Amino acid sequence: MAEAGYRPVIAASKKSVVHDFDPDGNTYVEKPGYRIDADIALSKVKGDDHIAMILIGGRAPEFLRYNRTLIKLVKDFDQKRKWIFSICHGGQILAEAGVLKGRKMTCYINVRTEATAAGAKWINKQSITDGNLVTAQTWESHADFYRDIFKCLKC
Repeated sequence: MAEAGYRPVIAASKKSVVHDFDPDGNTYVEKPGYRIDADIALSKVKGDDHIAMILIGGRAPEFLRYNRTLIKLVKDFDQKRKWIFSICHGGQILAEAGVLKGRKMTCYINVRTEATAAGAKWINKQSITDGNLVTAQTWESHADFYRDIFKCLKC
């Protein structure tokens, strides 16, 4: 984001781990995370100060979907038609926020049941844009995902 001229702000509630795919398995394996300091606590984020949010994947959304502050922020962004970019397990947060009904989206394949139960039409593509929502499947989708993100931000 910084290379494209945007000032990213990292908001978090707690530290977590990073996951990756195990080439010899059918799921993911936990690996040590990258240490990145958060710029702000989720409880201090004001939606009006930002043009977009990115919900990253990994295991964090499994827990963050129960963070009422984050869910309220996602709902607020959606109601104001601000950009919401979500990848991989980030779809769990979108489902919990109730912003998927009638929307086309994609996410990590093992999250698609939650997405469709929340009313989304899951599409097996690397990246999908539907209104103010851009979703992607995994880190392997980054090229398509960020191409779509920057196309939206230039509108």
